[in-house]
Amino acid sequence: MRLAILVAVLLGSLTPAWAQSTATLQGTVTDTQNAVMPGVSVTIRNQATGIERAAVTDAGGQYVAASLPPGQYQVLAHIEGFQDQTREVELGVAQTVVVNIKLGVGTLAENITVTGASPLIDTATVSVGQVMAQRTVQEIPLNGRHFVDLGPLMPGGITAPQNAGLSAPLRGQGSFSFISAGNRETSVNFMINGINLNDLSNSQITFQPSINTVSEFKVDNSTFSAEYGRNSGAIVNVATRSGANALHGEAFDYYRDDKFDSRNYFNPEPADKSPFNRKQFGVNLGGPIAKNRTFYFFSYEGLRHLQGVDLNSGVLTDAQRAAVTDPMSKRLLPYIPLPNTTGASGEGRLISSGIAPVTINQSTIDLRHSMGKNDDLHGYYAFQADKRKEPNAQGNTVPDFGDTRVGHRQVMTINETHVFSQALVNEARFGFNRLNITFDPNVVINPADLGISNGVNFPIALPQITIQGLNLNFGGPSGFPSGRTVTTFAAGDTATYLRGNHIIKFGGEFRRAEHASFNLDPGTFTYPSVAAFQTGLGNAFNITLGDRSFDLFVNALGGFVQDAVSVGPNLKLDLGLRYDLLAAPTEANNRMVVFDAATDSLVQVGSGIDKVHKNSNDLQPRVGIIWNPAGDGRLAVRGAYAVMINQQNTGVVTGTTANPPLATPLNVAGAVRLDSALATAAASGLAPNTTNPNYQQGRLQTWNVNVEREIGPVGLMVGYFGSYGDRLSVPLNINQFVNGVRPFAKLSASSPIQPGSNLGNITERESLGYSHYTGLWITANHRMTHGLQFSASYTLSKSTDTNSFDGTLSTQDSYNVADGEGPSDFDVRHRFSINGTYELPFHGNRLMDGWQVVVVSQMQSGGPFNVVTNINTFTGVNNTLRPDLVGDPAILGSVNQWFNNSVCDPRIAGSCTSSSVFALPVSANGVFHFGSLGRNAILGPAFSDTDVSLIKNVRLNGQARVQLRVEAFNVFNQKNFGQPGRIATVGSTSFGVITNTRFPTGDSGSARQVQFAAKMLF
Repeated sequence: MRLAILVAVLLGSLTPAWAQSTATLQGTVTDTQNAVMPGVSVTIRNQATGIERAAVTDAGGQYVAASLPPGQYQVLAHIEGFQDQTREVELGVAQTVVVNIKLGVGTLAENITVTGASPLIDTATVSVGQVMAQRTVQEIPLNGRHFVDLGPLMPGGITAPQNAGLSAPLRGQGSFSFISAGNRETSVNFMINGINLNDLSNSQITFQPSINTVSEFKVDNSTFSAEYGRNSGAIVNVATRSGANALHGEAFDYYRDDKFDSRNYFNPEPADKSPFNRKQFGVNLGGPIAKNRTFYFFSYEGLRHLQGVDLNSGVLTDAQRAAVTDPMSKRLLPYIPLPNTTGASGEGRLISSGIAPVTINQSTIDLRHSMGKNDDLHGYYAFQADKRKEPNAQGNTVPDFGDTRVGHRQVMTINETHVFSQALVNEARFGFNRLNITFDPNVVINPADLGISNGVNFPIALPQITIQGLNLNFGGPSGFPSGRTVTTFAAGDTATYLRGNHIIKFGGEFRRAEHASFNLDPGTFTYPSVAAFQTGLGNAFNITLGDRSFDLFVNALGGFVQDAVSVGPNLKLDLGLRYDLLAAPTEANNRMVVFDAATDSLVQVGSGIDKVHKNSNDLQPRVGIIWNPAGDGRLAVRGAYAVMINQQNTGVVTGTTANPPLATPLNVAGAVRLDSALATAAASGLAPNTTNPNYQQGRLQTWNVNVEREIGPVGLMVGYFGSYGDRLSVPLNINQFVNGVRPFAKLSASSPIQPGSNLGNITERESLGYSHYTGLWITANHRMTHGLQFSASYTLSKSTDTNSFDGTLSTQDSYNVADGEGPSDFDVRHRFSINGTYELPFHGNRLMDGWQVVVVSQMQSGGPFNVVTNINTFTGVNNTLRPDLVGDPAILGSVNQWFNNSVCDPRIAGSCTSSSVFALPVSANGVFHFGSLGRNAILGPAFSDTDVSLIKNVRLNGQARVQLRVEAFNVFNQKNFGQPGRIATVGSTSFGVITNTRFPTGDSGSARQVQFAAKMLF
């Protein structure tokens, strides 16, 4: 009750609010003797639209103009008896820019104009971030032209590991998130014009608006303001392009084809080169509807992308196929391709390409209208239709399986800014984003026609089958067909108030998300070795039977107050407090069933329990200090501390919609055959998914101390950054074997659902994970001077955690989460990146004028990977039990053997010798134990990539010009290898072997590709 009263007081009578996508201009006006000047008129004029904002300095000489659209502005200070002074400044999205003005005595006719760019040093806020301006966004050589791919170039960012989900680039569509400052990829908050653009079903960006509609964007990734909630990782603010008084337009075409490209390392001759063809084209047009008042901007972009995904898989040799004796396995042989080469260990291998065509059509419209000197209205709408064929979904290693996915994506934003007075400005927002997508298997088969007994007797797909040792995966994909519609509505308001030496922001926010979904499942089946496949004996089977559908709703409410206090001329305090209520998801028809450990029962939410887990109520303080020792804005010393809450996606509860009586989840960890898998699984017991009733949303404490200095045209920053995350999502098997016995053998006789049923694994989503991050960041930003501009950063960091991705059960011992603490999957000790533009100093005629070179280069040290065994009978979970370390796993650096990888079995006399490196975690008499090798103990390959654009601008009449571009991605054709095989088994031909590049051909750092482009701009 007290908490509710506190929230009510904080929010007052405000409407719900959202965070800033606009800019704030503030400063102090003094005379030549540094005395503050009240009553000075300050006119802020947008140079593109002519729209003006007026302000008057207060008793302390301060002025503030909040909620300004990003862009170029002219600032005019005027008071009778003094010289007028005009300053030109660029305001970036979500930036607070300080422009102090000094007026000298003069006549009314005298005017002084000071030109130049925005200050290099931020002396207004403690948030650490970086703005990517429109020119950089438009001209930087982006492999795919997606702004999210710029995230890793920010200080603290990294190139994602190969096993990443959202942050790994995907089939020419770019990444759907990124990893920064030791935060998970699901912790990034994407906003467009202040409206959330996340798909709450998995925390990814719903879709990437065309880069031609992006004015600029800013990433804050440490100690950001209290106005930002929802996520604990980076905050990405995107501002869309609006029209101006002058008519501007563009038509463009980008083209790539494999005939200009290098071969992927794993696509050697004489094999055919993997096909690749990409056409990206579009138009945009912006201008006035009514000069100085109403403006429009329209864009269309199309993509036709055909990508050959290089596949390098172990397959059965002719001799191994001939040795198959099991009738069921014989019926599967036609679905396993024949080898076309031989591996380093003599195994059969298939080197091939899976074809991944992508079609995208996206249109946007942006409208801005000045309703008078005190009101501005801004609207934006985007729609995208896309279709992609995925040849190796869920880890398929051979072509022709996978799925086809069709999506429709939308976002709409409406922003209204109202100036109540010189001291109070308000910005209201409303909008939504929506995703509708379906996934259908490419190979539709009725498993029963092959004699497979997995509980599916209609055309859907093969079970997704793995033969370990060969690292062969075919069939499926598991979990498909499926589809979802996810819609998030947001409404908000943020007010900025100037009072004395305080600049106060306050507001609140409200979101309501709906996630409707359906799922079918052909299941997964694992053979532990080739010999096991030949005899038909598997060791793992997993399936959820039934058409599980649900309609989830998630509400969130937040409020904040942020006070920037000037304590003297050189010292500022940033003080903030935020409150967030993140409500537990609800389901329209109460289709959530949880396992109640206290009563050994399955209980339906709404019939015995009220919520799937408790609501989260959190107060989050934000404090910081900014010291400008010289008072000239060229040196800033900052320190800050913040607490932030991360809203978990709906994946934390969707497993509860697949429990009996809604569906039947089954799991086998032990001997099982495909022709009797259903009966074996039923005997093994139900495998329910559940959520801990005390589950809480993730929390991050973050801090930093940094010094920033302007030296000529360069701004340098050196800082220490750290964070501690707790309450992080981690899935655990709470029915793990203890001395060979499960703690929950069966449901109790009093269970409301299926009383007395046997129980197998019980996967519960907990909030017991934690993480640590420390980093040294060094950055240099060189503003455009003498044709040169660049941004560079170096990061020395260490990131550790108990698990790095939300939904992956990677814990060896589910009763000891701390046993999994180790380097994060995305831990990168050394990282350097630079992006820059140089306008070549050639002049004299149209041939010589207008040349520029743009470069993006990044390099980072190798990241870790987790070595496991395929022993699942000890814990009940496949591919989580680690081996014992008995030797030196020294890095050898060969794709055929990345590290010393000999594996022995202590049960076999003489197997373990002085040359052994790993031992299966079992004693000589057959008693298993948890492996001694730490999680993520071995380093994989490093990453290095350089992309270059050569641009020629040809001036035509007036402002019209043609731009011709030649771009080379991975210009030095660096070999960026993927991770080695990680499953330690005796005699494996895939353990420690690298079979692919980190990302497929066509995506970042794979093989050199050349792109040609032409633009017509006016």
